[in-house]
Amino acid sequence: MPAAHILVIDSDRATQQLLAFNLGMAGYRVRCADDAACALPLFAGDCPDLVVIDWSLPESVPKMSGLALLRCLRAQPRTVALPVMMVSARAGEADKVIALESGADDYLTKPFGPREMVARIHALLRRAQCGAARPAHDYGDGTGERGGSLRLDPHTLRVTAGARELALGRVEFKLLDVLMRHPGRIHSRAQLLDQVWGNAVCIEERTVDTHVGRLRSALQPAGWQRRIETVRGSGYRFVGAAA
Repeated sequence: MPAAHILVIDSDRATQQLLAFNLGMAGYRVRCADDAACALPLFAGDCPDLVVIDWSLPESVPKMSGLALLRCLRAQPRTVALPVMMVSARAGEADKVIALESGADDYLTKPFGPREMVARIHALLRRAQCGAARPAHDYGDGTGERGGSLRLDPHTLRVTAGARELALGRVEFKLLDVLMRHPGRIHSRAQLLDQVWGNAVCIEERTVDTHVGRLRSALQPAGWQRRIETVRGSGYRFVGAAA
């Protein structure tokens, strides 16, 4: 199997060189770009297997910060599922939540050790490979949901109810994926944080409640919000069959 291709987008040349050296030693192929203007053409050809984006990119033409570039990638079908690691000197929880909700798969605060970076990239690529091998989740509408059967496709990151596509954010998609993968199983908030946000990112458990609420709102037009059950004192579960 050919080595994974990593694209590092960071305006600091010293950081580029450090990451390129350590990722190269780990067996990856690495390309670097200074800003969004340099990076965007690189997605037209051989799309990378994973991208590292610095939040504080210089806003050259096109005027696009690292966060804006991330959102741009998530809006394109070709890169919607591309694993993205965001790095930043911003260490606040609110900043991490913004990055993750915008589509980052992981968030690493500067300064960081190159060994940690390599380990996190290993984990992201492993998760991406596992996701690519997973079949779609599909539940019929035999219990009377007005929107038809619910289908989640991990390859296209689409959720449909019958012929209708439901608008889910990336975090809500991951949350539904975890819950549908094990129907009936109760997931604690801590477990959901680990599986959806990653155990390396410190976020308070109340964040889970907020996103469960958003998930239910997204499912409501098709009548599937009732399948996300709150188990008092324990967590949440997806009911895959009529209770």
